[in-house]
Amino acid sequence: MTSDQTRRLSRRGFLQAGAAGLAGAPLAACAAESDSAASRRRPALTRPEGIDDVAWAHVREQFILEPGTAYMNNASLGMPPAAVAEAVGAGYQALSREPLQGKNELGAFIASDVVPRLAAYLGAAADEIVLTRNATEALHMGAIGVRLKPGDEVLITSQEHPAGRRPWEFRARRDGIKVNTVFIPSPFESEDQVLGLVEEALTPATRVLAFCHVTRGGHLYPVTRLCAMARARGIVSHVDGAQAVGMFPVDLRELGSDTYSASLHKWLLGPQGTGVFHVRRDARDQVLSAFAHDATPEAPAYQPPGTAGLPVRAALGASLDFVEAVGIEQVAARTRYLSDYLKSRLAALEGVTILSGPTPATSCPGSTIFEQEGVDAVEAVSLVAQRGRIHIDEHQRDGHNAIRISTHVYNTIAEIDRLVEVLAGLPA
Repeated sequence: MTSDQTRRLSRRGFLQAGAAGLAGAPLAACAAESDSAASRRRPALTRPEGIDDVAWAHVREQFILEPGTAYMNNASLGMPPAAVAEAVGAGYQALSREPLQGKNELGAFIASDVVPRLAAYLGAAADEIVLTRNATEALHMGAIGVRLKPGDEVLITSQEHPAGRRPWEFRARRDGIKVNTVFIPSPFESEDQVLGLVEEALTPATRVLAFCHVTRGGHLYPVTRLCAMARARGIVSHVDGAQAVGMFPVDLRELGSDTYSASLHKWLLGPQGTGVFHVRRDARDQVLSAFAHDATPEAPAYQPPGTAGLPVRAALGASLDFVEAVGIEQVAARTRYLSDYLKSRLAALEGVTILSGPTPATSCPGSTIFEQEGVDAVEAVSLVAQRGRIHIDEHQRDGHNAIRISTHVYNTIAEIDRLVEVLAGLPA
């Protein structure tokens, strides 16, 4: 298979040519034929001209969510477009029809198309990233790999996800390092406030600064400034980007992080079980492989060993097709438009306190957290699902009893209105 052929497969999302092209046989399965027919019925995916529901109606038609159900929990697990689901299926058919050929050609496609395109999308070189199962795995790889000795200190923030905190606790127990935590208010006032609090918490023994790009609650940290602060002090910057990649532009060269970890099955709408780990080339002498004792800066061997989920990784090509077609700047504008509308509706509800950052500089576009007087956030998740067929999440952390709504491009104003109606009826 030539590089031109693999690129063509990506553009078609492994549909029609998916299993047939990879395994050298026609798609005979009824399901595959049905998927192909469905793909032809969907409207062409073009860049929306505007941010309102009308402009994004053809994008919404790319998804196969059950009619009448509204999905607003994308920050937990993304809802892949139909083309991504079909690409996964086509990849598994390839492995089933001709296992060895399918394995080889899927692997070649991932190496020649998916990884370079993903790297370019992230503003990185192809040899600076490896694919993982999720951000959790990538964060662990980074934490295990950093050169540390007993007595060295790692600074994390109070808003880190357990996936970002626990690897350092593991190293503290195993290697005798010390993990310090700087308290960051939720919400915080400004970028300067975060910078000041972190700077005050650094000590002469701090060797790593680990923090989220976007917190689970949707607070946006000043990543570029934090990474520059760390670099000026010879400190490794270790960034959790699970809630950032796919929601707004992420340029790793601009951010300047030494390591960056992300899930691709959240905002990028990739298949479940896909993530990425980035190590800046100049940081390879500070961040070692978690797997290979004989790795070198020239051959860093960051890739987790063993059999990988080739069909789901190959289907990332379809996810990249999607975001490239609609435009990441347009995704950011659309998600901001929806969350701003949600906040305006919530502000009119009695007993609601919005906890999301007050400005675009301190809050991400797509996630909104709020507390509702007299409402238990965990109970609200099931009540909203029962009464409105709407999937949301809770945010009982950072001292909050909060509800989290994560709106993506496929959500609508009508769905938000429906959600607010259900919330108005809680807790009765």
